Amino acid sequence: MCGIVGAVAQRNIVPVLIEGLRRLEYRGYDSCGVAVVSSEGPRRARSVARVADLDEQVRETHLDGVTGIAHTRWATHGAPVTDNAHPIFSRDELALVHNGIIENYESLRETLRGKGYEFVSQTDTEVIAHLIHSLYRGDLFLAVREAVQQLHGAYAIAVLHKAQPHTVVGARAGSPLVVGVGEHENFLASDALALAGSTDRFMFLEEGDVCEITLEGVRIADRDGNEAKRDVRQVQAYGGAVELGPYRHFMQKEIFEQPRAIADTIPAGETFDAALFGDAAGKAFAGIDSVLILACGTSYYSGLTAKYWLESVAKIPTQVEIASEYRYRESVPNPRSLVVVISQSGETADTLAALKHAQSLGHEHTLAICNVATSAMARLTELAFLTHAGREIGVASTKAFTTQLVALFILAVTLGKLRGHVSAADEQNYVKLLRHLPAALNSVLALEPQIIAWSEEFSRKENALFLGRGLHYPIALEGALKLKEISYIHAEAYPAGELKHGPLALVTEAMPVVTVAPNDALLEKLKSNIQEVRARGGQLYVFADADTRIVNDEGIHVIRMPEHYGLLSPILHVVPLQLLAYHTACARGTDVDKPRNLAKSVTVE
Repeated sequence: MCGIVGAVAQRNIVPVLIEGLRRLEYRGYDSCGVAVVSSEGPRRARSVARVADLDEQVRETHLDGVTGIAHTRWATHGAPVTDNAHPIFSRDELALVHNGIIENYESLRETLRGKGYEFVSQTDTEVIAHLIHSLYRGDLFLAVREAVQQLHGAYAIAVLHKAQPHTVVGARAGSPLVVGVGEHENFLASDALALAGSTDRFMFLEEGDVCEITLEGVRIADRDGNEAKRDVRQVQAYGGAVELGPYRHFMQKEIFEQPRAIADTIPAGETFDAALFGDAAGKAFAGIDSVLILACGTSYYSGLTAKYWLESVAKIPTQVEIASEYRYRESVPNPRSLVVVISQSGETADTLAALKHAQSLGHEHTLAICNVATSAMARLTELAFLTHAGREIGVASTKAFTTQLVALFILAVTLGKLRGHVSAADEQNYVKLLRHLPAALNSVLALEPQIIAWSEEFSRKENALFLGRGLHYPIALEGALKLKEISYIHAEAYPAGELKHGPLALVTEAMPVVTVAPNDALLEKLKSNIQEVRARGGQLYVFADADTRIVNDEGIHVIRMPEHYGLLSPILHVVPLQLLAYHTACARGTDVDKPRNLAKSVTVE
């Protein structure tokens, strides 16, 4: 989602700021901008196109400076137009960029109007800029500290003022912000990745921190205003360009990277030990009696899948909650639950807020499953398991999802072993299944030509139903989400047994019904649901295991999966659903990697 880059240096810093924005483009944005300090006040360039357009503006106007801030914006308050693009100015003296949402901006705006401030944008961000300006008395650090005490909501900000031309001040609460430490130059960013190539030394700001960067160093105050020290960590943030190679889009590339990503995520060795999840995992796992999973979007569906594994393999009661709902209802906390938070970026605002809420209720044992070792989520939890998906550029998650599933399956086996429900022979069998998974996935990817043929039919539809049963119902949900995300076809998923309780009313010849049909204990039940669709003239598109005896017939189109994969079947069955969504979107001509209105890293509630 929104990205921040800031810098104070002795050189023209604009190229560094622009390059930082380029590295954050994959997160999704609607507009972008950069501002520098000059003797007359801040100067800026803004664009509602891509960062490349902003770079062209910068070159044409010869915008340069030794102190600056830059931003990519994903619109919340106000349309994606130039007046709403960041940096936002206050009286041509102060410039500010902001990630997050200020919930009390309306009351603050009225107060500031009463002080004579004029508002030229529709953003909540302009309130912060004017508020800090109104409090400025010659020390920007103190003005920001005073201002943030009046803000309700989530924010990461970077601010500069013409009266202090070698200073940038930042603050964070609910949105990430890191300090990059250089030699006689210092940086701010919402993601360490933005500063790759400029520094590999970072301070990760904590909730409520306010910081000041200058040529000489870094000053930090905590939420109570006390001077704070934050450890400097050396992080190799990969900043090289990600090449498409022979692929048409990054999403397609990432679908085909899944065998490698899964192989990298599976730990070495023939057994799974609690230490895979952290040094304290053995003691923590011994003291739990249930699991609570908190996640959003695709990660929520991985959690729904894990519930089946945790309860069938580890025999441990498991609850899965949508993170954005969990913190806003009265729940009954169980301090002996293991709280598992799942996020590709580790910065998902709703999931972070749910984690903090769970901790405030007395949940001591927490585990993060994410793809970024330096993320806020990995730092806030007692335990962590890092997936090794690599950078995922496409907004619609693919390899991050399947590596999450692998991590969650390993968790289920590990807990099952500790609880006495997984024998040594069982464990060896599960490890063998996981080791063979990359090869099995390559066989599934070979189905792409058949799926392309189906996508031509789907591209002419505006609605679709997805069906699954048991362990594969969450996979149907994920398939429907992928189709709607990138092709803009309305798609819904149901447990197949629920057809007759309402959705069957939607079935006509014009409604494609995608069915996930593994050869498991629910197969015969699923076949009955298939017949219910056929009897109403519906068109079925079935991904069936080879030995299901479901064949092509009038109204039934079948693609055969290479093999049945038992408990790990969901990881195989989701891949053709990803390919179906991808090729349908290509046939419809949508922006596959950057679908409208969506962002990669969702850092607002």
